[in-house]
Amino acid sequence: MTTTRTGGLFRTKSVEQSIRDTDEPDAKLRKDLTAWDLTVFGVAVVVGAGIFTLTARTAGNVAGPSVSLAFVFAAVACGLTALCYAEFASTVPVAGSAYTYSYATFGELVAWIIGWDLILEFALAASVVAKGWSQYLGEVFTGVQPVVDLGPVEFDWGAVVLLAVLTVLLVIGTKVSSRVSAIAVAIKLGVIALVVVVGLTYFDRDNLSPYIPPSQPGEGEAGWHQSLFSWATGAGSSTFGWYGLLAAASLVFFAFIGFDVVATTAEETRDPQRAVPRGILGSLAVVTVLYVAVSLVLTGMVPYTELAGDDSTLATAFALRGADWAQTVISIGALAGLTTVVMVLFLGQTRVLFAMSRDGLMPRGLAKTGRFGTPARLTVLVGVVCMVLAGFVQFGTLEEMVNIGTLFAFVLVSIGVLVLRRTRPELERGFRVPLVPFIPILGVLACLWLMVNLSVETWVRFLLWMAIGLLVYFAYGRRHSLLNRTATSSPASE
Repeated sequence: MTTTRTGGLFRTKSVEQSIRDTDEPDAKLRKDLTAWDLTVFGVAVVVGAGIFTLTARTAGNVAGPSVSLAFVFAAVACGLTALCYAEFASTVPVAGSAYTYSYATFGELVAWIIGWDLILEFALAASVVAKGWSQYLGEVFTGVQPVVDLGPVEFDWGAVVLLAVLTVLLVIGTKVSSRVSAIAVAIKLGVIALVVVVGLTYFDRDNLSPYIPPSQPGEGEAGWHQSLFSWATGAGSSTFGWYGLLAAASLVFFAFIGFDVVATTAEETRDPQRAVPRGILGSLAVVTVLYVAVSLVLTGMVPYTELAGDDSTLATAFALRGADWAQTVISIGALAGLTTVVMVLFLGQTRVLFAMSRDGLMPRGLAKTGRFGTPARLTVLVGVVCMVLAGFVQFGTLEEMVNIGTLFAFVLVSIGVLVLRRTRPELERGFRVPLVPFIPILGVLACLWLMVNLSVETWVRFLLWMAIGLLVYFAYGRRHSLLNRTATSSPASE
């Protein structure tokens, strides 16, 4: 089947053409990964420092003991989208994830927009998490100062060193990266298991009552810092109670962000039709069990009121019980956890750019693979950019940009499943979303609800980034697109 063109800006790239492009000699990725590797990647990127910090803060400030139920609600919302990713990845086993899926369903302009969005998501996320890794480095190794003053600016050499090492690993190959991830995942899962086992010795079921504490008025942000929903409706906010539980689900949802990176490795997987859905859904199941177990143990150790504040962590609960040693152990777990998070986010960034470069929307030279079967040139470029960001930039509220970018991709993937079911019903699908169209529609609604709960400031920045992306597309991507060249040279194929 040739490419389909419904208009210059909305020309689509057929699934068959996307798959044929994976055999291009100079831009061919090595197929080394299995379902186990993908599950490791999924757990590696999702289970980070959030499990050690976000759980305690959300319990103390928003939901109380019901934070464990909030994780279940968030997992269900995330699972709706995960099912859509699994179907797409088994149908279009090509690098690029949501970018590639959008090219096959919505056309080139939308594909560019989502690709540009994913560039922002992965680059910012990898850089932000690398800075968090650097902070834990200073806690584990006392006396080490990962941040130094270079005249008027601060330089985070810890984050830069981490990114440099990961750049080398990703150039060598994804299989090597998977093995390193497996070791780091084993360390952090060991720390989590220790936290759960020791925490159970301090468990008091009375601390779980009331499971859903009575609602209390909350102090909301004002102006651009308030959520889009609050700004548009003038609604106030509250903590605890059922509203607090739902608000907590919105907060802890972001602890699951990252599973979509598994889909970007589909082209490097031996049996993508089976392995990718298993990797996506398997990793989501594992992390859900971990989050619920940790949150139940945490809120059973101490009354939730003692976890109030912005500095509460798992270590806070252990310190209240006299187990101060937990701070060091938890810091080691966080250090291992963040290492794998940065690695897999970095991997996702390179694979999206690789797919865009192979399609001509970015310089084609970046899509060339070296002797290791990886896009070495592109990986080094991304590594340098992330090193500069992590080494010199103070992010602050820019972290929310990661969230809105991810949710935007989730919405398009969920809608895309419905579009491709209608336009290409004959395609072989290794996995099919059940209860279509209800599951994708529920996924869209869940993601949109979470998006409107992000700040107005974040929305403005996101729209500004999208506007810059459109300028880049019309200045470069549209003219250099391979589909555009094909359509120009072969009018009959349109």
